[in-house]
Amino acid sequence: MPNRLLIVQVAGLGHDFFLRQNGGEAWEGLRFRPAASVFPALTCPVQASFRTASPPSSHGMVFNGVWSRELRRPLFWEQSSALVAGPRIWEDLFGVPPSGGLEKAPAGTEDRLKAGLRTKSKRVGMLFWQQGLGEDVDVLLSPAPIHKHRGGMIEDVYLRPPGLYAELIRRVGKAFKLMSYWGPLASAKSSQWIAAATTELMAMEDLAPDLLFTYLPHLDYTLLRDGPAAKKTPGVFFELIQLLGALRDAARRNGYQMVAFGDYAFADVSRPIYPNRLLRERGLMATRDVRGRLYPDFHYSRAFTVVDHEIAHVYVRDAADVTIVAEALRGMDGVVEVLTGQAIAAAGIGHPNSGEVVLVAGDGCWFAYPWWTARREQPDYATHVDIHSKPGFDPCELFFGWPPPFAVSTDATRVKGSHGRIGKGREIAWAATFDIGAEPEDLIGLAKAVQSAMRDA
Repeated sequence: MPNRLLIVQVAGLGHDFFLRQNGGEAWEGLRFRPAASVFPALTCPVQASFRTASPPSSHGMVFNGVWSRELRRPLFWEQSSALVAGPRIWEDLFGVPPSGGLEKAPAGTEDRLKAGLRTKSKRVGMLFWQQGLGEDVDVLLSPAPIHKHRGGMIEDVYLRPPGLYAELIRRVGKAFKLMSYWGPLASAKSSQWIAAATTELMAMEDLAPDLLFTYLPHLDYTLLRDGPAAKKTPGVFFELIQLLGALRDAARRNGYQMVAFGDYAFADVSRPIYPNRLLRERGLMATRDVRGRLYPDFHYSRAFTVVDHEIAHVYVRDAADVTIVAEALRGMDGVVEVLTGQAIAAAGIGHPNSGEVVLVAGDGCWFAYPWWTARREQPDYATHVDIHSKPGFDPCELFFGWPPPFAVSTDATRVKGSHGRIGKGREIAWAATFDIGAEPEDLIGLAKAVQSAMRDA
């Protein structure tokens, strides 16, 4: 059983996709096997499910954000670890951080970085996982830019222990660039930096975590832009395999075993669906006209749809309107499932954070957030990378709009890949450098197998 373990979460690594690109399950002595993802198969629900070994109905991350019923608005990509409920898979394995927070750092580089680490022999690290801020880990690195009042931003990260990022910059040779992580310039450079930082961290003997979570995001960008069947995907897959190989080699050098797994499987799409337009047409969604632009009025909307790839949560203010809203959306072309009540619970997302109605897109379709139809009515944030203001996930942010480089596209037909659904053909791929016992049927089973392996170490 592993004394040290590296967990590599690979965005968009579906099993069928791996088979097509790799020519089979075997890769350099490893076998990438299939497992079911969780529903909805989205970044935050999957990562929360893995680190708690529980479904979204338990931990509460039912999409890539939350709907605040008190504020009456959606909050996408918020990073507080308190958003993920439940015990973590490492809680009964390792110690707890010293009380009172971080100690005063000694003068030396290695000693300074060790300040505040756990009092017991085992440590946990997390690089670039969602909802990481405030997590009970020893080593943490997460993008945390500061937006300046007069425009622009300071590219920075949230970290512990103090000094870690500066030391990684010194070792890697450059800082992490946020534009490579999301937006029109998102590319393999993000994964390359994270992989390099992970490699350096494993080699820092006095700081290296015994359980280390890391993330390779770049496959996701190409699959969103071009779809899994695109001609560009072999090259991007080759880049991914090179990084996985480098991480495995670094893990072996530093006494780590490795588990790599995908979070969701992509499907080719060609058609965006606009549920908020329908709700507005039916008088169920309210808007505010601000200098000719239409902004959502969450306070007086009877219903509003928070879209996230192939899944959408519809928040209905009055229980008496649920049937009306569900029937209106059930007749919408491209919507394959309209879930309410017990059907939501049966899907594994029976949690107060879920909408009163949940939509699932049909084959070749995905949900887009716009409620306007005329270009002049679009909110100011529509043409910007603004993941926190937009009340829905917007993959159009991966494309330049006009005028470049200061605008992103609003043409949803440019998006060729999406995810969120589970089932046959949507299994994720996973592999381990050690025997984890019986093959897990799903991602939560894989997390439990990892927990069991670390407990037996």
